[in-house]
Amino acid sequence: MSIISALIISRRPATAFVVVGLFWGCFAAFVPVIKAQLGANDALFGTLLLGSATGLVTSMWLAPKADKIFGPHAMQFGIAFLALAWLVPPTMTIPLVFAATMMFVGMASGLLDVVMNARVSELEGIHNRPLMNANHAMFSLAYAISATITGLAREAHTPTLYVFAGFTVVSLLLIPFMRMEPAQIDPDADTTGGYPLWPILLAGSIVLVAFMSEATVEAWSALHIERTLGGGAAEGALGPAMLGFTMAFGRFSGQALSERMRDLHVLIAAALVAAAGAVIAALAPSPIFAYIGFGTLGLGVSVIGPLGLAILGRIVPAHMRTEAISKAAVIGFSGFFVAPVVMGLVSESFGLRVAFGGVAAFLLLSVPLALTIAEMPRADGRG
Repeated sequence: MSIISALIISRRPATAFVVVGLFWGCFAAFVPVIKAQLGANDALFGTLLLGSATGLVTSMWLAPKADKIFGPHAMQFGIAFLALAWLVPPTMTIPLVFAATMMFVGMASGLLDVVMNARVSELEGIHNRPLMNANHAMFSLAYAISATITGLAREAHTPTLYVFAGFTVVSLLLIPFMRMEPAQIDPDADTTGGYPLWPILLAGSIVLVAFMSEATVEAWSALHIERTLGGGAAEGALGPAMLGFTMAFGRFSGQALSERMRDLHVLIAAALVAAAGAVIAALAPSPIFAYIGFGTLGLGVSVIGPLGLAILGRIVPAHMRTEAISKAAVIGFSGFFVAPVVMGLVSESFGLRVAFGGVAAFLLLSVPLALTIAEMPRADGRG
C-alpha cells in the first residue's frame, strides 16, 4: 500500500516518468533497425549518440531557468517538446543529420528529467516520506512495456515512424492533466550554509555510475542478443524489456525498503547485484542467460540513481533543490558523452562480451561513493 499511496501523491511527475520511459524503450528496441538504416558500425553509432548527450547536458544547465519561466506548465512543455522531437530521428538515413536531430531529443529529455525529479523531491519534503524510487519505477515499467510493444511491432514489420508517432499521440493526450504548481519556498527562511558543491559532486557521481550502466544496456543489449548470441528481432527487444521490467520491480521494492533500511545498505547491496548481472550477461552462452544477466543488472542498478537524487534532495537547502538536482543530473547524464563512445570502441575492438564485463567493474565504483556520502549530515536525519 505504501507504493500505491506514493504514486497517488506524486501522480503528475510519475506520469512524466512514464512518458520518458515510453520513448526511450521504443528507441532501445529499434536500435538494430536504426543502426542498419544509418549504415553505421559500432564505433560510429556510439559516436552518433553523442548528439543526444550534447542536447541532454545542455538542457540540464538551462532547466532551472526554464522551470522558473514555465512554472506550473514546465512538465507540460517538457512532454510536448519530447514527444514532437522524437518524430524526426527515426526517419534519418544520414549519420550526421541523425546526430543533430538526436540533440533536440536530448534537450527535451533533459529538461523534462530535471523538472520531474525536482517536483518529486519537493513532494518528498512536503509529505516527509521517500517517493523517488516509486517514480523511477514508473519510468522502468513504461520502458519495458514500450520495448515489448516495439519488439512485436518490429516482428510485424511496422514502420519505425508509425510506432514513435503512436507514443507521441498518447503523450500529447496526457498534457492537459500535467499542470503542477512548484513548491513555494522562502529562501530567507531556508539558509543552512554555503553552496552544497560537495554533496552535488558525490550524489552526481552515484547517478553517473547508475545511468552510464543503464544506458549501455539500453543501447546495446538488443545488439548483444541478436548479433553475439544469434537471437531474432523479438528476442533482441526482450533484452532492454527485461532490463525495464526488473528495474521497475527493483524500484518498487526499493520504495518499500527505503522506508525501512538505511540508504547506504541498499546502495551497496544494489551495486553488488548489478555487477553480478553484468558479468552473467557478458558470459551468456544463449539469449536466455543474457536475459537473466540483464534482469539481474536491472534489479540492482534500479535503485542506485534514484537514491542518489533522493539523498541530495534531503541534504541541500529546500530552495536549492531544483538547481542541485539539475547539477547532479548534468554529472550523471554526462555519462551519455562517455558511455556510447567507450562501449562502441570496446565492442569494435574486443566484442560486446568484454564491453559488458567493463560495465560490471564500473558499477562497483558506487560502493566507495555511497560510503562517503553516508557520512554527510541530512536535513531530515535519515541514514
